[in-house]
Amino acid sequence: MTKKVPAGSPLAPLWQSWRGLGGWNFYYLLKFGLLWTGYLNFHPLANLVFVAFLLFPLPSLKLHRLRNWIALPVGIGLFWHDTWLPGPESIMSQGSQLAGFSMDYLIDLVTRFINWEMVGAAFVLLVAWLFLSQWIRVTVFVVAALIWLNVLTIAGPAISLFPSAAQAPAAATAGATAAATETGAAIAPVPGDIPAQTAPPTTQNLTAWLNSFYAAEAKRVTTFPTSLPADSQPFELLVINICSLSWSDIDAAGLSNHPLWKHFDILFKNFNSATSYSGPAAIRLLRASCGQPSHKNLYSPEGSQCYLFENLAKLGFSQHLMMDHNGVFGDFLKEVREYGGMQSPLMDQKGLPTGLLSFDNSPVYDDTAVLNRWMEGEEREPNTRSATFYNLLPLHDGNHFPGNSKTADYKVRAQKLFDELDAFLTNLEKSGRKVMVVIVPEHGAALKGDKMQVSGLRDIPSPDITHVPVGIKFVGMKAPHEGDAIEITQPSSMLAVSELVARSVDGKNFVADQVDWDALTNNLPQTAPVSENSNAIVIQYQNKPYVRLNGGDWVPYPQ
Repeated sequence: MTKKVPAGSPLAPLWQSWRGLGGWNFYYLLKFGLLWTGYLNFHPLANLVFVAFLLFPLPSLKLHRLRNWIALPVGIGLFWHDTWLPGPESIMSQGSQLAGFSMDYLIDLVTRFINWEMVGAAFVLLVAWLFLSQWIRVTVFVVAALIWLNVLTIAGPAISLFPSAAQAPAAATAGATAAATETGAAIAPVPGDIPAQTAPPTTQNLTAWLNSFYAAEAKRVTTFPTSLPADSQPFELLVINICSLSWSDIDAAGLSNHPLWKHFDILFKNFNSATSYSGPAAIRLLRASCGQPSHKNLYSPEGSQCYLFENLAKLGFSQHLMMDHNGVFGDFLKEVREYGGMQSPLMDQKGLPTGLLSFDNSPVYDDTAVLNRWMEGEEREPNTRSATFYNLLPLHDGNHFPGNSKTADYKVRAQKLFDELDAFLTNLEKSGRKVMVVIVPEHGAALKGDKMQVSGLRDIPSPDITHVPVGIKFVGMKAPHEGDAIEITQPSSMLAVSELVARSVDGKNFVADQVDWDALTNNLPQTAPVSENSNAIVIQYQNKPYVRLNGGDWVPYPQ
């Protein structure tokens, strides 16, 4: 008669050495709760492999304990991988910039990640697990749930515990779309500006559509005249590039009815900034005369026909550069020069009063003072052909008033800026000068935040961040536009701005007895909403947003 070896003994057979998940059950219950509410980009197979590692029977209790210690950093890394938080590549790329943040701002950012309601819910879940685990083998349910999720999402990651057909595109539609994907016919460019979106939204189809989008955009360019007619009229172009302003921010701040919006002749209601960071946004605007490039191609040389201000310089417009900040943070000024083609000297900032201190404690100059200096025409004669690029920073997250380290209220800063711009346009109208004012925000401030990113985080260029207000005002026209602004509702981006400038470059609209506004605004270039940072891409496909992180699978953007 053989003697039974006690479980846990080094001599015990494997089948007698099964142990439950123990505290890892709570780890997975917590994940399931976050997955249920849409806060995770859950990777079922990776999690199932991790559970298999935790459950594999080990006869030695010491080995079992060692495994749990090894599993701790792996579990933390896997949890991070399952969230929408920035990956290591993004953190490393932004590390030098984080080092420039003030300590108060860093503390402010960290506290935003703490959701006390979630902390309370997690505590309740912990107590419930401790109570129920006395009678229920929770490990069985955790393993069953993981197997079920893997069966549901064999072809790709899931978004929620009960993914719908729209939420698990790869799994639900893979079989039905094989033929369309193989031929590629369903996503080929069609007559017009935007490639067709008829194929179902599988990862393969979304990637193919994105490639077709960039291929189509590479062929697009604004046609500027080679020379101006003899009867052309000189005017000034002022392009105002505002950091951290989107329609979502305006709505959150309750400033949708500010008088500033009544000042414009043309207002884009469906404009995509294509990025959520300042440097790339400025480069995209300065390269507005060509179709939208990928983020990677932004940092490659382009032909001179792509640079908006270079096209204007060829027609006799002098170039000028203004900022209400020093442009040091993130090498902003360097990128504007190197990749945006803006070589003009920065307008003198001596003597400008400081309105705010930035998130790195550098000065943000009062915008009224900066605009008044522009009005004075330093190194520029009024009513001669000139083109000025003006970048503004007062709405950036973390800005604070001198003497107060706390981030200033966004609404207070936005109200002040809108008042200043409104007053500037009013004074400009009284001056008798001919000026085309173009306001194009870089990106939004992420004031609301969402399930992917807390308020202020812009690592992923979500629709709320990249859907920005773009307004154009013609000041000094003989026959000014009457009534409300002409609203451009089709999907648009930088190429539409360049086209409007090209259509207006002869200045004849300023002296015409009657302006054909339809001819000016009809058939502007349309651009599909595609937004990209170095590690994240968000596209609008069949009227739904999809996101891809670090070259992985496409998943629906959590709503």
